[in-house]
Amino acid sequence: MSTEAIADASFIIDWARYSRRDLLFKVFDVVWIPEPVLGELRSERSVMWVAEKLAAGVMALFPELPNYRDEALRLMEMSGRYPVRRLDYPEAYCIAVAGDRGYTVLSENGAAYAAQFLYARARVWRALEVLIELEKRGFIDKSEIYRYEEETKHKFPRRDLQMLGL
Repeated sequence: MSTEAIADASFIIDWARYSRRDLLFKVFDVVWIPEPVLGELRSERSVMWVAEKLAAGVMALFPELPNYRDEALRLMEMSGRYPVRRLDYPEAYCIAVAGDRGYTVLSENGAAYAAQFLYARARVWRALEVLIELEKRGFIDKSEIYRYEEETKHKFPRRDLQMLGL
């Protein structure tokens, strides 16, 4: 069974800083990068990692399609009804695609993460959920979460770490 994800720029930028970033493909067979997200990538590290993985066939470019664009705009409008940050278009596009195709959205965006609990059908994982899945599958131990934080300078919410016993 193939498992697929669709990633936004916030996830890619952080994950590309992680020395063990290729472990992502132990969880997902393919990670889709939507055209609107590709335009947001600026750092050489992120662009080079994505280019390398596109060439290897474990990442793939997802085109901007009218039906998903319309759904993304609807999700953006809906997000304004909730007391959390409003969705930006690239994140909303990822959620629109994932909700329809059954992909997992990879995002560090708080509005995208909250959307799964409030109004979207898509499952949204942060790096923390990916790391937890890697630990469940025996590829890392929980201490790897601290390595990720150190290398990427991305701090996970302490309450989430406490729930994991860290």
